[in-house]
This record gives sequence, C-alpha cells and structure tokens, in this order.
Amino acid sequence: MKKMLTALCLGSLLALAAPFVAAQEKQLRIGTLAPKNSLYHRQLMALGEAWRTAQGGGKYLIYPDGSQGGETDMVRRMRIGQLQGGLLSVVGLREIEPSIAALQTMPLMFRSWEEVDYVREKLRPAMEQKFLDKGFIVLAWGDAGWVRFFSKKAALRPDDYKTMKFFAWGGESEQQEIMKRLGYTPVPLETADILPAIQTGMIDAVPSTPYFVLATQIYNTAPNMLNLNWAPIVGALIVTKKAWDEMSPAAREQVRVAGARAGGEIRAQARREVDEAVAAMQKRGLAVNTPNGEQMKEWNALAERLYPQIRGTLVPAATFDEVVGHLKDYRAGKR
Repeated sequence: MKKMLTALCLGSLLALAAPFVAAQEKQLRIGTLAPKNSLYHRQLMALGEAWRTAQGGGKYLIYPDGSQGGETDMVRRMRIGQLQGGLLSVVGLREIEPSIAALQTMPLMFRSWEEVDYVREKLRPAMEQKFLDKGFIVLAWGDAGWVRFFSKKAALRPDDYKTMKFFAWGGESEQQEIMKRLGYTPVPLETADILPAIQTGMIDAVPSTPYFVLATQIYNTAPNMLNLNWAPIVGALIVTKKAWDEMSPAAREQVRVAGARAGGEIRAQARREVDEAVAAMQKRGLAVNTPNGEQMKEWNALAERLYPQIRGTLVPAATFDEVVGHLKDYRAGKR
C-alpha cells in the first residue's frame, strides 16, 4: 500500500509539473525592422530553425516590421529578457556600443562597398569584444544599401533641402541638433510612422535605402531621389550573452554557421537591391536627380563641415580617427 501511495504521489507531482516544464520551454525571440518575407526575415527564420533542430526542440519567434518597437525599444527588450536577439542597424547597435556609429554616421566618407568591407573587417575583432563586454554576441555583420534622399520636391543642392522637414530617428537627439545647427529641420519619428508622416505633410524628405522606400511605397508620396550615396546602412545580428550561454554547444555551433551564412547572403543581396529597387521605382514614376560636378562640391563641403561636429559626439574621436586612417591606407594601396 505504501508503495502504491508513493507511486500515486509521484504521478501527481509529474502531472502538476508538466505545465511548468512546458512553460519553461526554450525560446529564441528575435526582433527586426526588416519587412516580413524579405530576405532578412527569411534568413532569421532559417537561423531559428537551425537553433531549434540543434537544441532538440524549443520555440523560435521572429518579429519583423518593427512589431517590437523601434531599435532602441528592441535593445531595451533584449536587456530585460523579452527578446533574445535582434537584427539591428547602427541606430540600435550604438545604444549598446557607441563606437559602431563610425560605420554609418560619417557621410560621404565611404566611396564603395569595398571600402566599407575593408574598414569593417579592421574594426571587427575589437568591436565584437566591446559587444561581448556589454553582454551581447555578434553572430553576423550585414548592410542594407546606401542612404539616399527621397523627397516630395526635386532637389540637387544641400540648400534645396533646407525648406523641407526631414525624417530623423527618434532616439538620435545629437544628430538632430547637428542638423538644426546647419539650418535643417529634423522631425523625430519611429520607422512605422514614416509613411503616414510623409502622406500627411508632417515631413517632406526621407533619408533611406531604395529597398526600404520601395517596400513601404514611400516613393508614391516622395517621388524624387537624389542619386548620391550619402552613407551605408550597416547592421549586425546579435543575441544576448545570457541566451547564448543557455544554448547547448551544438546549438551554438549551428547558430554561428547560420549567422555567418545569413550575413554573407544579406550583404550580397542588399547591394544588388540598391539598383534593382531604383529601377523598379523608376518604372512607377520615380525621378532620379543626379548632382553635377559643382553640386557635388557643395555636398562634399557639407560633409567636411559635418565631420568636426560628428567626431567626439556621434562617433568617439578615437574611432573616427581610426576609420580615417584605415581609409587612407586602403586608398594608398589601390593606387
């Protein structure tokens, strides 16, 4: 009888524990601003599947379209455990490590993707260590095309944009102050608010990548594009160190492999999409406005005025100087 009672008690305890065990099922939740069904979203789904298979079960959830908020919100969610990872641009990454801004916040500094790749690889080991020190693992580096200016009215010179209201990232107050000092009018918004803002006249111009403008149909309201590669949009796929430490060794290996594959495919696709997206929008009425030699001198002069204001504020001075030094070395080697 005693054995029977013991067995019954154990059975009851196991039954009671079952919901708790289910509730403790491993989860991998990753947020991004990337559109649903885009290459970026599909690569994250593949990474989640690799994690689940190697982990021997579990549930992964990918949140596209900024459904978890802006990138600043996503970083906050990672820190409190609501998300385990994110595919973020520099806007979000600099909330963790400010020096990452050097890859995206130095306008007209980079002349080609080859230069971006060269500098990023030079910075990468130290940068990844900085993220690790802050509690994050970098799984992959990516980019999403060049920032170009899309506006309601045609514009070719820097001064042409001074009559317009510009979209600006909500969390980048220092950048907004620099814009104001130069005579521009930034309007801080989150990504989800860009389309209604330009449709209602809250803003007149959007600095963004052609792919994003095509995907969100911003070009219908802002049908003019300045054909100028202002700055690259650079990003990374990161997970929290806590989530990483909780993975099995097999899961870590598979996630590393899937992350590296995702980074390579994202970079290659993003670079093709710049021209493809512009061509698709041109067929739908987009006007591409290319600055002439004199107008380009004005843009370069604006960039030169910006650098002293960016160095030491948006980008740490030492990192700014390091980027400039690497670019000098790269260009000297190309001669």
